[in-house]
Amino acid sequence: MPTVFKERGFRFFYSNERSPREPLHIHVEKDGLEAKFWMKPEVNLAYNDGYDAHTLRALIDIIEIRRKAIERAWDEFFG
Repeated sequence: MPTVFKERGFRFFYSNERSPREPLHIHVEKDGLEAKFWMKPEVNLAYNDGYDAHTLRALIDIIEIRRKAIERAWDEFFG
């Protein structure tokens, strides 16, 4: 599960849970909590394991700001 970046104590990372590979997405974890976000066609929540609504909104904002870097890292990793 490669880390793409860390911000505000959150780790943003990739994980391939399925075969064939799932569409572009990013996982976020901190303090034992985790969420997964689909990246296309827009950033939206796939699942949430413990974050409150305010934190989820902040995570979506971070992901939207870093969207290009996340997509580039995905393409480089999964080729």
